[in-house]
Amino acid sequence: MARTRIKICGIRDVDSALAAAEAGADAIGFVFAPRSPRTISPEAAWQIASYLPPFITKVGVFVDASSEEIDRVREVCPFDYAQLHGSESAPLVRELGPWVIKSIRFDPLTIESEFKRWSVISELDAVLVDGSAGGQGVAADWEHLAACTEACLHPLILAGGLTPENVSRAIDIVRPWAVDVSSGVESEPGIKDPRRIEAFCAAVREADKASS
Repeated sequence: MARTRIKICGIRDVDSALAAAEAGADAIGFVFAPRSPRTISPEAAWQIASYLPPFITKVGVFVDASSEEIDRVREVCPFDYAQLHGSESAPLVRELGPWVIKSIRFDPLTIESEFKRWSVISELDAVLVDGSAGGQGVAADWEHLAACTEACLHPLILAGGLTPENVSRAIDIVRPWAVDVSSGVESEPGIKDPRRIEAFCAAVREADKASS
């Protein structure tokens, strides 16, 4: 049975991190973009990370940060993957790789060419497709995206507008390697709801069972 990996992004407190781990999430995301309502300091993120059980992947999320800025955060909070959620260049991705995830914004006119553009970057570990600039709860056109995924030679992470109520359908249509959720498991912007985290992870597992 194929298993869809799960990342809970925008973690800002220990209880949310542990709720994600207990629900079966594979990874959590710390947002180091200052303008996000989910932003967290490297010091606070590392304190949260110290409570996590083994084998939970820690992802640092950045928007148009320089390699020096990313390195400074990594010194304080040694995350496993850097997720680049801005308009970062291919040379920067190569410089930072491996252990890099590049986010791209879904556009039906450019999605296939974007897949091809990033597929030639061997230092990249995965491509994340979001329906917006990130954290806004906007879903991509899943049917259109599914028709283009063959152009993506890296593992595909689906984000944007995912919720416990719709993630099963998204998985059924797109067949991503992983799903990434933030606002879809919140009670308000930046505040995670443990019950929705649990429901989201359970819905992903049910979708995997249904597709086996």
